[in-house]
Amino acid sequence: MTHYVAFNAQRAIDYVSTLIDTQQCDFFAPGQTLSAYEFGDGNLNLVFRISDEHNNSVILKQALPYARCVGESWPLTLDRARIEAQVLLNHGAICPQFTVRVLHYCATQALTIMEDLGQLQILRGAQNNAQQFPQLAQHVATYLSHTGFYNSDFYLPAQHKKALVSQFTNPELCQITEDLFFSDPYIDHPRNNYPQQLAPHVQALRNNSALKLAVAKLKARFLSSPQSLLHGDMHSGSIFVDQQNTKMIDPEFGFFGPIGFDIGSFIGNLLLNYCAQRGHIADFVARRNYQTHLLSTLVECYSVFEQQWVSLIEQHTTEQSFKVAGYSEQFMQQVLQDSIGFCGTELIRRTIGLAHVADIDSIRDDDTRLSVQQQTLALGEQLILNAPSCNTKDAFFSLLISQLN
Repeated sequence: MTHYVAFNAQRAIDYVSTLIDTQQCDFFAPGQTLSAYEFGDGNLNLVFRISDEHNNSVILKQALPYARCVGESWPLTLDRARIEAQVLLNHGAICPQFTVRVLHYCATQALTIMEDLGQLQILRGAQNNAQQFPQLAQHVATYLSHTGFYNSDFYLPAQHKKALVSQFTNPELCQITEDLFFSDPYIDHPRNNYPQQLAPHVQALRNNSALKLAVAKLKARFLSSPQSLLHGDMHSGSIFVDQQNTKMIDPEFGFFGPIGFDIGSFIGNLLLNYCAQRGHIADFVARRNYQTHLLSTLVECYSVFEQQWVSLIEQHTTEQSFKVAGYSEQFMQQVLQDSIGFCGTELIRRTIGLAHVADIDSIRDDDTRLSVQQQTLALGEQLILNAPSCNTKDAFFSLLISQLN
Protein backbone atom coordinates (compact mmCIF):
# COMPACT_ATOMS: atom_id res chain seq x y z
CA MET A 1 0.00 0.00 0.00
CA THR A 2 1.77 3.10 -1.24
CA HIS A 3 -1.03 5.64 -0.76
CA TYR A 4 -3.15 6.47 2.25
CA VAL A 5 -6.37 4.46 2.52
CA ALA A 6 -8.77 4.62 5.46
CA PHE A 7 -8.87 1.15 6.99
CA ASN A 8 -11.73 -1.15 7.79
CA ALA A 9 -11.33 -4.29 9.91
CA GLN A 10 -10.16 -6.46 6.99
CA ARG A 11 -7.59 -3.90 5.85
CA ALA A 12 -6.28 -3.76 9.40
CA ILE A 13 -5.86 -7.55 9.41
CA ASP A 14 -4.18 -7.51 6.01
CA TYR A 15 -1.76 -4.80 7.10
CA VAL A 16 -0.70 -6.65 10.26
CA SER A 17 -0.48 -9.95 8.37
CA THR A 18 1.89 -8.34 5.88
CA LEU A 19 4.09 -7.09 8.72
CA ILE A 20 4.23 -10.62 10.13
CA ASP A 21 4.90 -12.27 6.78
CA THR A 22 7.74 -9.86 6.03
CA GLN A 23 9.12 -10.27 9.58
CA GLN A 24 8.72 -6.58 10.35
CA CYS A 25 7.04 -7.40 13.65
CA ASP A 26 6.52 -10.25 16.07
CA PHE A 27 3.12 -9.24 17.51
CA PHE A 28 1.74 -12.66 16.59
CA ALA A 29 3.22 -16.01 15.60
CA PRO A 30 3.29 -16.74 11.86
CA GLY A 31 0.30 -18.63 10.52
CA GLN A 32 -2.19 -17.38 13.11
CA THR A 33 -5.73 -16.55 12.02
CA LEU A 34 -6.34 -12.93 12.95
CA SER A 35 -9.59 -11.12 13.71
CA ALA A 36 -10.29 -7.41 14.12
CA TYR A 37 -13.05 -5.00 15.02
CA GLU A 38 -13.33 -1.24 15.26
CA PHE A 39 -14.19 0.31 18.60
CA GLY A 40 -13.99 3.59 20.44
CA ASP A 41 -15.88 6.83 20.12
CA GLY A 42 -13.05 9.24 19.42
CA ASN A 43 -13.52 12.35 17.34
CA LEU A 44 -10.50 12.06 15.07
CA ASN A 45 -9.42 8.47 14.45
CA LEU A 46 -10.18 4.86 13.61
CA VAL A 47 -9.21 2.35 16.33
CA PHE A 48 -9.09 -1.43 15.83
CA ARG A 49 -8.34 -4.31 18.17
CA ILE A 50 -6.55 -7.11 16.31
CA SER A 51 -6.35 -10.53 17.97
CA ASP A 52 -4.99 -13.98 17.21
CA GLU A 53 -6.39 -17.41 18.11
CA HIS A 54 -4.74 -17.32 21.54
CA ASN A 55 -6.26 -13.98 22.61
CA ASN A 56 -3.05 -12.06 22.08
CA SER A 57 -3.98 -8.61 20.80
CA VAL A 58 -2.70 -5.21 19.73
CA ILE A 59 -4.36 -1.87 19.01
CA LEU A 60 -4.11 -0.24 15.58
CA LYS A 61 -4.96 3.46 15.53
CA GLN A 62 -5.25 5.30 12.23
CA ALA A 63 -5.70 9.03 11.81
CA LEU A 64 -8.50 10.19 9.54
CA PRO A 65 -8.03 13.25 7.30
CA TYR A 66 -11.00 14.96 8.95
CA ALA A 67 -12.73 15.27 12.31
CA ARG A 68 -15.27 12.46 12.70
CA CYS A 69 -17.45 14.54 15.01
CA VAL A 70 -17.93 17.14 12.26
CA GLY A 71 -17.25 15.35 8.97
CA GLU A 72 -15.17 15.98 5.89
CA SER A 73 -15.96 19.68 6.09
CA TRP A 74 -13.33 19.88 8.88
CA PRO A 75 -10.12 18.54 7.28
CA LEU A 76 -7.19 17.61 9.51
CA THR A 77 -3.55 16.85 8.89
CA LEU A 78 -2.46 13.22 8.97
CA ASP A 79 0.87 14.37 10.44
CA ARG A 80 -0.78 14.20 13.84
CA ALA A 81 -0.18 10.43 13.73
CA ARG A 82 3.55 11.14 13.60
CA ILE A 83 3.25 13.62 16.47
CA GLU A 84 1.38 11.08 18.58
CA ALA A 85 3.82 8.24 17.93
CA GLN A 86 6.85 10.42 18.59
CA VAL A 87 5.42 11.92 21.79
CA LEU A 88 4.68 8.39 23.02
CA LEU A 89 8.23 7.31 22.18
CA ASN A 90 9.70 10.39 23.87
CA HIS A 91 7.56 10.12 26.99
CA GLY A 92 7.88 6.34 27.01
CA ALA A 93 11.68 6.63 27.15
CA ILE A 94 11.30 8.82 30.26
CA CYS A 95 8.30 7.14 31.94
CA PRO A 96 7.76 3.72 30.34
CA GLN A 97 5.67 2.55 33.28
CA PHE A 98 3.03 5.23 32.61
CA THR A 99 3.06 5.46 28.79
CA VAL A 100 1.38 3.11 26.35
CA ARG A 101 4.04 1.21 24.39
CA VAL A 102 4.43 1.87 20.64
CA LEU A 103 5.06 -1.29 18.60
CA HIS A 104 5.00 0.09 15.05
CA TYR A 105 4.41 3.34 13.18
CA CYS A 106 3.66 3.93 9.47
CA ALA A 107 3.76 7.47 8.11
CA THR A 108 2.12 6.58 4.78
CA GLN A 109 -0.99 5.12 6.41
CA ALA A 110 -0.86 7.53 9.36
CA LEU A 111 -1.16 4.65 11.81
CA THR A 112 0.38 3.47 15.04
CA ILE A 113 0.22 -0.02 16.51
CA MET A 114 0.37 -0.12 20.30
CA GLU A 115 0.11 -2.54 23.17
CA ASP A 116 -3.48 -3.42 24.08
CA LEU A 117 -4.55 -1.92 27.41
CA GLY A 118 -7.90 -3.67 27.34
CA GLN A 119 -7.29 -5.18 30.77
CA LEU A 120 -7.45 -1.64 32.20
CA GLN A 121 -10.34 0.83 32.36
CA ILE A 122 -10.69 4.32 30.91
CA LEU A 123 -10.53 6.68 33.87
CA ARG A 124 -13.57 8.76 32.92
CA GLY A 125 -15.99 5.85 32.87
CA ALA A 126 -14.53 4.42 36.06
CA GLN A 127 -14.90 7.72 37.92
CA ASN A 128 -18.46 8.12 36.65
CA ASN A 129 -19.05 4.82 38.45
CA ALA A 130 -17.36 6.22 41.59
CA GLN A 131 -14.37 3.90 41.47
CA GLN A 132 -11.23 4.86 43.37
CA PHE A 133 -7.62 4.37 42.28
CA PRO A 134 -5.12 4.91 45.09
CA GLN A 135 -2.07 5.14 42.80
CA LEU A 136 -3.59 7.58 40.28
CA ALA A 137 -2.39 10.86 41.80
CA GLN A 138 1.17 9.63 42.30
CA HIS A 139 1.38 8.13 38.83
CA VAL A 140 -0.01 11.14 36.95
CA ALA A 141 2.18 13.52 38.97
CA THR A 142 5.29 11.47 38.24
CA TYR A 143 4.47 11.22 34.53
CA LEU A 144 3.86 14.97 34.16
CA SER A 145 6.78 16.10 36.31
CA HIS A 146 9.36 13.83 34.69
CA THR A 147 8.30 14.19 31.05
CA GLY A 148 8.02 17.91 31.73
CA PHE A 149 11.42 18.35 33.33
CA TYR A 150 13.45 16.18 30.97
CA ASN A 151 12.06 18.02 27.93
CA SER A 152 12.61 21.48 29.42
CA ASP A 153 15.36 24.11 29.37
CA PHE A 154 16.34 23.02 32.87
CA TYR A 155 17.71 19.80 31.42
CA LEU A 156 18.09 19.93 27.62
CA PRO A 157 20.87 21.86 25.85
CA ALA A 158 19.33 24.87 24.13
CA GLN A 159 20.04 23.70 20.56
CA HIS A 160 18.66 20.23 21.26
CA LYS A 161 15.47 21.63 22.73
CA LYS A 162 14.97 24.05 19.84
CA ALA A 163 15.30 21.15 17.42
CA LEU A 164 12.62 19.27 19.36
CA VAL A 165 10.35 22.31 19.36
CA SER A 166 10.58 22.28 15.56
CA GLN A 167 10.04 18.51 15.39
CA PHE A 168 6.88 18.73 17.48
CA THR A 169 5.36 21.82 15.90
CA ASN A 170 1.68 20.86 15.63
CA PRO A 171 -0.11 23.89 14.17
CA GLU A 172 -3.41 22.35 13.07
CA LEU A 173 -4.21 20.54 16.31
CA CYS A 174 -2.92 23.44 18.39
CA GLN A 175 -5.36 25.62 16.47
CA ILE A 176 -8.18 23.36 17.64
CA THR A 177 -7.06 23.77 21.25
CA GLU A 178 -6.63 27.51 20.84
CA ASP A 179 -10.15 27.86 19.46
CA LEU A 180 -11.97 25.45 21.77
CA PHE A 181 -10.24 26.51 25.00
CA PHE A 182 -9.71 30.22 24.60
CA SER A 183 -11.94 31.63 21.87
CA ASP A 184 -15.20 29.81 21.09
CA PRO A 185 -16.77 29.80 24.58
CA TYR A 186 -16.41 33.57 24.90
CA ILE A 187 -18.07 34.45 21.60
CA ASP A 188 -21.18 33.44 19.69
CA HIS A 189 -19.84 30.53 17.64
CA PRO A 190 -21.71 27.68 15.89
CA ARG A 191 -19.39 25.09 17.45
CA ASN A 192 -20.63 25.95 20.94
CA ASN A 193 -23.16 23.58 22.44
CA TYR A 194 -25.27 24.26 25.52
CA PRO A 195 -28.95 24.27 26.53
CA GLN A 196 -30.98 27.44 26.11
CA GLN A 197 -31.55 27.59 29.88
CA LEU A 198 -27.83 28.18 30.31
CA ALA A 199 -27.78 31.14 27.91
CA PRO A 200 -27.99 33.86 30.62
CA HIS A 201 -24.97 32.37 32.40
CA VAL A 202 -23.04 32.13 29.15
CA GLN A 203 -23.83 35.72 28.30
CA ALA A 204 -22.66 36.81 31.74
CA LEU A 205 -19.29 35.16 31.04
CA ARG A 206 -19.03 36.95 27.72
CA ASN A 207 -19.85 40.28 29.35
CA ASN A 208 -17.18 39.82 32.02
CA SER A 209 -14.30 41.95 30.73
CA ALA A 210 -11.97 40.91 33.56
CA LEU A 211 -12.53 37.25 32.72
CA LYS A 212 -11.93 37.79 29.02
CA LEU A 213 -8.72 39.67 29.77
CA ALA A 214 -7.52 36.79 31.96
CA VAL A 215 -8.38 34.27 29.23
CA ALA A 216 -6.49 36.38 26.69
CA LYS A 217 -3.39 36.17 28.90
CA LEU A 218 -3.80 32.41 29.19
CA LYS A 219 -4.11 32.12 25.42
CA ALA A 220 -0.94 34.17 25.03
CA ARG A 221 0.86 31.78 27.39
CA PHE A 222 -0.38 28.82 25.36
CA LEU A 223 0.73 30.42 22.10
CA SER A 224 4.16 31.63 23.14
CA SER A 225 5.60 29.49 25.97
CA PRO A 226 7.36 26.40 24.57
CA GLN A 227 8.47 25.23 28.00
CA SER A 228 8.27 21.47 27.50
CA LEU A 229 6.85 18.66 25.36
CA LEU A 230 3.24 18.35 26.51
CA HIS A 231 0.81 15.49 26.16
CA GLY A 232 -1.63 18.19 25.04
CA ASP A 233 -4.89 16.36 25.81
CA MET A 234 -4.65 15.25 29.44
CA HIS A 235 -8.30 14.51 30.12
CA SER A 236 -9.86 11.49 31.84
CA GLY A 237 -10.50 9.76 28.52
CA SER A 238 -6.77 9.68 27.76
CA ILE A 239 -5.86 7.66 30.85
CA PHE A 240 -6.18 3.91 31.43
CA VAL A 241 -6.16 2.67 35.01
CA ASP A 242 -6.56 -0.18 37.44
CA GLN A 243 -5.64 -0.45 41.10
CA GLN A 244 -1.91 -0.73 40.39
CA ASN A 245 -1.39 0.74 36.93
CA THR A 246 -1.84 4.02 35.07
CA LYS A 247 -1.13 4.48 31.35
CA MET A 248 -1.36 7.65 29.27
CA ILE A 249 -2.59 7.41 25.68
CA ASP A 250 -3.56 9.69 22.76
CA PRO A 251 -1.02 12.57 22.80
CA GLU A 252 -1.78 13.61 19.21
CA PHE A 253 -2.26 17.18 20.45
CA GLY A 254 1.30 17.10 21.78
CA PHE A 255 3.55 20.13 21.28
CA PHE A 256 6.00 22.31 23.19
CA GLY A 257 3.88 24.54 25.41
CA PRO A 258 3.38 25.83 28.96
CA ILE A 259 3.96 23.20 31.63
CA GLY A 260 0.82 24.18 33.53
CA PHE A 261 -1.45 23.19 30.64
CA ASP A 262 -1.32 19.41 31.13
CA ILE A 263 -1.63 19.41 34.91
CA GLY A 264 -4.37 22.06 34.67
CA SER A 265 -6.31 19.94 32.18
CA PHE A 266 -6.04 16.87 34.41
CA ILE A 267 -7.20 18.58 37.60
CA GLY A 268 -9.94 20.28 35.59
CA ASN A 269 -11.30 16.86 34.72
CA LEU A 270 -11.22 15.80 38.35
CA LEU A 271 -13.32 18.87 39.14
CA LEU A 272 -15.74 18.19 36.30
CA ASN A 273 -16.31 14.75 37.78
CA TYR A 274 -16.61 16.22 41.28
CA CYS A 275 -19.42 18.52 40.18
CA ALA A 276 -21.12 15.86 38.06
CA GLN A 277 -21.42 13.41 40.95
CA ARG A 278 -24.52 15.31 42.01
CA GLY A 279 -26.19 13.60 39.09
CA HIS A 280 -24.65 10.16 39.63
CA ILE A 281 -24.71 9.40 43.36
CA ALA A 282 -28.08 10.01 44.98
CA ASP A 283 -27.09 9.32 48.58
CA PHE A 284 -25.63 12.48 50.12
CA VAL A 285 -23.10 10.76 52.38
CA ALA A 286 -21.85 8.45 49.63
CA ARG A 287 -21.59 11.39 47.23
CA ARG A 288 -19.62 13.54 49.68
CA ASN A 289 -17.30 10.64 50.42
CA TYR A 290 -16.48 10.21 46.75
CA GLN A 291 -16.13 13.94 46.19
CA THR A 292 -13.72 14.04 49.13
CA HIS A 293 -11.73 11.29 47.45
CA LEU A 294 -11.58 13.32 44.22
CA LEU A 295 -10.37 16.40 46.07
CA SER A 296 -7.77 14.33 47.90
CA THR A 297 -6.59 12.97 44.56
CA LEU A 298 -6.31 16.52 43.20
CA VAL A 299 -4.40 17.78 46.23
CA GLU A 300 -2.03 14.81 46.24
CA CYS A 301 -1.44 15.00 42.50
CA TYR A 302 -0.54 18.68 42.43
CA SER A 303 1.52 18.43 45.63
CA VAL A 304 3.57 15.50 44.32
CA PHE A 305 3.89 17.15 40.90
CA GLU A 306 5.31 20.30 42.48
CA GLN A 307 7.54 18.40 44.92
CA GLN A 308 9.03 16.25 42.17
CA TRP A 309 9.62 19.22 39.86
CA VAL A 310 11.47 21.08 42.63
CA SER A 311 13.53 17.98 43.41
CA LEU A 312 14.41 17.47 39.74
CA ILE A 313 15.41 21.13 39.43
CA GLU A 314 17.66 20.87 42.48
CA GLN A 315 19.32 17.63 41.43
CA HIS A 316 19.44 17.61 37.64
CA THR A 317 19.42 21.16 36.27
CA THR A 318 22.15 21.47 33.65
CA GLU A 319 21.67 25.17 32.81
CA GLN A 320 23.75 27.19 35.28
CA SER A 321 21.67 30.36 34.83
CA PHE A 322 18.64 28.61 36.30
CA LYS A 323 20.47 27.71 39.51
CA VAL A 324 20.43 31.31 40.74
CA ALA A 325 18.71 31.68 44.11
CA GLY A 326 14.98 32.27 43.86
CA TYR A 327 14.52 31.38 40.19
CA SER A 328 13.05 27.92 40.65
CA GLU A 329 10.57 29.25 43.24
CA GLN A 330 9.34 31.95 40.84
CA PHE A 331 9.19 29.43 38.01
CA MET A 332 7.05 26.99 40.00
CA GLN A 333 4.76 29.80 41.16
CA GLN A 334 4.09 30.68 37.51
CA VAL A 335 3.42 27.02 36.70
CA LEU A 336 0.90 26.91 39.55
CA GLN A 337 -0.92 30.02 38.38
CA ASP A 338 -0.94 28.77 34.80
CA SER A 339 -2.31 25.43 35.96
CA ILE A 340 -5.19 27.05 37.84
CA GLY A 341 -6.08 29.25 34.89
CA PHE A 342 -5.95 26.42 32.36
CA CYS A 343 -8.01 24.30 34.74
CA GLY A 344 -10.68 27.00 34.66
CA THR A 345 -10.72 27.11 30.86
CA GLU A 346 -11.15 23.33 30.77
CA LEU A 347 -14.20 23.57 33.03
CA ILE A 348 -15.82 26.25 30.87
CA ARG A 349 -15.08 24.79 27.45
CA ARG A 350 -16.29 21.31 28.48
CA THR A 351 -19.57 22.85 29.62
CA ILE A 352 -20.51 25.13 26.73
CA GLY A 353 -18.04 24.36 23.91
CA LEU A 354 -17.93 21.73 21.19
CA ALA A 355 -16.45 18.79 23.12
CA HIS A 356 -18.40 17.88 26.25
CA VAL A 357 -17.72 15.14 28.82
CA ALA A 358 -19.85 12.12 29.64
CA ASP A 359 -19.55 13.01 33.34
CA ILE A 360 -22.10 15.80 32.78
CA ASP A 361 -23.89 14.80 29.58
CA SER A 362 -24.86 11.39 30.98
CA ILE A 363 -26.83 12.96 33.87
CA ARG A 364 -30.42 11.95 33.13
CA ASP A 365 -32.33 14.57 35.09
CA ASP A 366 -32.43 17.83 33.12
CA ASP A 367 -32.62 20.10 36.17
CA THR A 368 -29.70 18.37 37.89
CA ARG A 369 -27.61 18.50 34.73
CA LEU A 370 -28.34 22.21 34.32
CA SER A 371 -27.39 22.85 37.95
CA VAL A 372 -24.09 21.02 37.45
CA GLN A 373 -23.38 23.05 34.31
CA GLN A 374 -24.02 26.26 36.21
CA GLN A 375 -21.60 25.12 38.89
CA THR A 376 -18.81 24.20 36.47
CA LEU A 377 -19.15 27.55 34.68
CA ALA A 378 -19.02 29.48 37.95
CA LEU A 379 -16.08 27.44 39.24
CA GLY A 380 -14.15 27.84 36.00
CA GLU A 381 -14.72 31.59 36.07
CA GLN A 382 -13.48 31.95 39.65
CA LEU A 383 -10.40 29.83 39.04
CA ILE A 384 -9.42 31.91 36.03
CA LEU A 385 -10.00 35.22 37.81
CA ASN A 386 -8.21 34.21 41.02
CA ALA A 387 -5.30 32.27 39.53
CA PRO A 388 -2.88 35.26 39.57
CA SER A 389 -3.39 35.73 43.32
CA CYS A 390 -2.64 32.08 44.20
CA ASN A 391 1.03 32.22 45.10
CA THR A 392 1.13 28.82 46.79
CA LYS A 393 -0.61 25.52 46.29
CA ASP A 394 -2.25 25.91 49.70
CA ALA A 395 -3.84 29.15 48.50
CA PHE A 396 -5.15 27.24 45.49
CA PHE A 397 -6.58 24.47 47.64
CA SER A 398 -8.23 27.03 49.93
CA LEU A 399 -9.76 28.73 46.89
CA LEU A 400 -11.18 25.41 45.74
CA ILE A 401 -12.72 24.64 49.11
CA SER A 402 -14.32 28.10 49.26
CA GLN A 403 -15.90 27.58 45.84
CA LEU A 404 -17.04 23.99 46.30
CA ASN A 405 -18.62 24.23 49.74
